[in-house]
Amino acid sequence: MKIARTLEYAATPDEVFAVLADVAFQEAKCAATGAISYTASVTAEGDATVIRTERELPADGLPDFARSMVGNTLKVVETQTWQAAGADGARTGTVAMTVPGAPITLKGTLALESGGPGTVEHLDGDLKASIPLVGGKIEKAAAPAIEDAITIEGKTAHEWLAR
Repeated sequence: MKIARTLEYAATPDEVFAVLADVAFQEAKCAATGAISYTASVTAEGDATVIRTERELPADGLPDFARSMVGNTLKVVETQTWQAAGADGARTGTVAMTVPGAPITLKGTLALESGGPGTVEHLDGDLKASIPLVGGKIEKAAAPAIEDAITIEGKTAHEWLAR
């Protein structure tokens, strides 16, 4: 299932990326998504910046058939790998999300570039639940939560940029 979102920020790409690559911002993002517990890290790997979060989330909103697979909570591991900035501050990257213990993944591309009121961030991803017969139902059940988390990340970033 395709998941595509565009977020706009009234700041330069460098300013937006400085927020995204701040561990304290990543922790605030996790807390804002309702995580019961979480960890965040930002590391350099060559010219790339790797942002990794692990969240334990309540599984309340999942349908019963999906909750039976993950239990009362689910762990979500997200890894964003951003390449070095171009001369204009634009960056590209990848995102990978997994749910350990469940065959659910999101893989996609990220882009941060000048546009809109200052900067535009694009996410284009594919959500996959590799479970025969019910995979499509799980994807449809998981997609709104993922889209809500993206919206929350954008709102949190706007708040941090306004500081």
